[in-house]
Order: sequence, then C-alpha cells, then structure tokens
Amino acid sequence: MPALPPQSGRSGAPAPRRTPDAAPARRTAFAEGVDRLRAAATTEPGRLRALGALLAVLVIAFGAVAAWQTDSRATAADDVLHHSQPLSSDAADIFRSLADANTMAATGYLAGPDETRATRDQYEKDVRDAAAKLVTAAANTDPGSSSATYIKQLNERLPEYKGLVESARANNRQGFPVGGAYLRAANDLMQNQMLPKAQGLYKAENRRLSADYGDATPYPWFAIALGLLALGGLAYAQRRNYQRTNRVLNHGLVAASAATAVVLLWVVVGHTVARAGLNDSYDHGVESINVLHDARIASLRARSDENLTLVSRGSETKKLANKEVVDTYAWGYDNEIAALGKGLKLADSLADDSAGREPVAVANNSMKTWISRHTQVQRDNELGNYDDARAGVIGTADSTKESTAECFTAVDASLDKALTHETDEFKRSAGDGLDAMTGLTVGAAVLAVLGAAGAVLGIGRRLSEYR
Repeated sequence: MPALPPQSGRSGAPAPRRTPDAAPARRTAFAEGVDRLRAAATTEPGRLRALGALLAVLVIAFGAVAAWQTDSRATAADDVLHHSQPLSSDAADIFRSLADANTMAATGYLAGPDETRATRDQYEKDVRDAAAKLVTAAANTDPGSSSATYIKQLNERLPEYKGLVESARANNRQGFPVGGAYLRAANDLMQNQMLPKAQGLYKAENRRLSADYGDATPYPWFAIALGLLALGGLAYAQRRNYQRTNRVLNHGLVAASAATAVVLLWVVVGHTVARAGLNDSYDHGVESINVLHDARIASLRARSDENLTLVSRGSETKKLANKEVVDTYAWGYDNEIAALGKGLKLADSLADDSAGREPVAVANNSMKTWISRHTQVQRDNELGNYDDARAGVIGTADSTKESTAECFTAVDASLDKALTHETDEFKRSAGDGLDAMTGLTVGAAVLAVLGAAGAVLGIGRRLSEYR
C-alpha cells in the first residue's frame, strides 16, 4: 500500500513533528540511600537493624569515654604519688639544705679555730644535697617554666655564695675582722636572693601538685551520663521485644545490659574510693607536710639569725614602722621563732594519730627550752659577756647547760621524724586512691565491646525470625 502523503494545514504547510518528553533528572546516590533507609524503617526488620546499630554505638561510646576519663584521672593520680609530691618535697629540701648550709657557715665562723669537723662536714653535705636536688628538679621541669627559671638562678648563685663563705673562713682563721663582712654578704645573698627563689620553686611545685589533684579527683560525669543513656536504651529494647514477642528475656540484650551495668558501677565505685583516698592524702598528708616544712624552715632561719646576731655584734640595724631601731638579726630571730611556734601548733591540730602528734610535741618542748636559753644568750651579749654568749649558742665541751645549738638540733630532728611519718601517710592514702582505678581503663573498654556484641547478637536473633 503506497505511503500516504504528509498532511498539511489549511495553508498547505506540513504539520510540525512532536518531540518526545525530556528524561527526568537522575537523583543522587545519597538521596536514593535516604529513601531506601526510610523505606526500611517502615518495616520491623529495618527498625530492628537501626535499633541494634544505635545500641552498639551507645555502649561502645560509653566504654570509650569511661576508659578515656578513667585513664586521665589515673595518670593524674600517678603523677600526684610519684611525681608532683616528691618534686614538691625536693623543692622544700632545697630550701632546707640552703638554709641549713647558711646556719652551719655562721656556726663555724662563731667557733673560729675551734670549728668542729662535724659542722664543716654538715655545711659541705648541705651544699651537695642542694646541688643534687637542683639537678633532679631541672630534669623534671618543663623548659621555660617559672620552676626552670628559679633553678637556673639558684645554680648561678650557689658558687658565688660558696666563694663568700670561704673568704669569710679564710679571713676568720687569720683573725681579720673583714671575715665578718664576708659572712654577712654571704648571708645577705642567701636570705635576699637564694632563699626567696628556693621558696618560689617550692610554691611553683605546690601549684603543680594542686593542679594534679584537680585533674585526679573529679567524677567522670560524661561517662556516667553515657552509661545511664546506654542502660536506658537497652531497657527500652528489651521492653519493646517483650511487647512484640511476649518473651521475657533476650539473652543478648541481657548480657549487654549486665556488661554496661558492671562498667557503670565499677566507674562510680572506683572513682568514689579513689577520690576518698586522694582527698585523705591531701587533708592528712600534703597539708601536714607543707606545715611541717614551713616550721622547719622557720627554725632554720631563726638559728641563722641567732648566729648572725653574735657575728654582726649590733652592726646591722633596721628601722621599724614605729620608728624603733632594732638589731636586724635579733628582730629576725624573734619573728622566725614566733612563726615556728604557730607552725607547731597547726601541725599538732592536723596530725590525726599519736605517731604524728608525738614528734610535734617533742619539737614544741625543745623550742621552749631554746627560747629560754636564747634569752640568757641575749642578756650575756647585751652585758658584753661575748664569750659566754657564744658558748650559749654553739656550746662548749665543759658546759653544763644545754646550748641553743642542741635545742635547735632537737627541734630539727623531731620535725624530720614528723615529716617522715606524714609522708608515709600520704603515700599510703594516695596509693589506695590510685589502686582503686587499677584495671578500670582496660576493663571498661573490654566489657563495652562485649556489651555491644551482646546487643548486636540479641537484635540479630530477632531478625533471624523474619527470614
């Protein structure tokens, strides 16, 4: 059959050809994935898969955060026990060694040719101890920190101080009065430059210790909140399972709930015990140690000022706010001995057992004897009985009365005994706090993984019923 000719309009022109409709724009893979998820969520298997994934993520997140927060607190607690507090004590020992060296130098100068070997050896030991502690502190201090600056300055001043002391001794042995000027210069260097820097180092290390306590003691609230949320999600899943199947227990979900509950309980109890131990180590350890260190420093300064009162023979004076002119070192002794008395009273109130209170009481009695003997020394010095005053300070072989040197030694020995006891108390309490978190970091992570696996298996068991 022949083809029909193309139709034309009234004008005779051919009719226009119709073009096919344009193809719809292709959707993105993300949009298609969202549609598939939305469609799956309208079915029970889809909802179960989403619930299982959410539970697994919650439990894993809880375990990870619990492990992270526990590890950070355990690290801080370990720093408190093995790093910060020992460094704080080392800084206090640096101060004590320097102050005692200054005391021994003045004692040796007063003795003159009769200086004992023990006094000389103690001075040398104090200088060596201070230098060794400075090396240890430098190795454990961040470069550029205030502690590093104090250590550098002390290392620079220590040789200068030793040189002044040796010059004082050399002139004293030859009977030159200028030796006293060298010793006063050494004392000024120690009192006005070295000891303030040693005290600054001590305060800086105490601030670091307080910061470590601040990092070690807070509760891991974020982990606890996640744990409660995970338990809530698991409880919801089990209730939902019961409502749809009338089955009381789902073994996987029960195992996941048990693992999560164990981790949460372990985190709460472990941190509660750790906080108790660390707080006890601070309240009955660190505070007592700091007070005893301060009391010991006051006793050393009082002893140094007492010696220098006789060395200077009234040549060093100062004007007080009320315009009264006083002997610089006699005034210093009065202030430091008063500080010692206050420190001993506070140390007694902080001691929590008889082993801590007993050496403090002995130190207090020795201090009272020291004050009594010092009063006699001052009286002899003011009356011009210099030899009697000197004998009262450094003692003599045939003396029947206790010298102030012996009183000071008794005070120092008692404070050292009290410090040893309080340091042991600190180590015990801080160690108990650290032990409470032992294994918690790894345990939380492992149990969380097991809990997440239990949640996935429990939901998987339900999903298998739809196949």
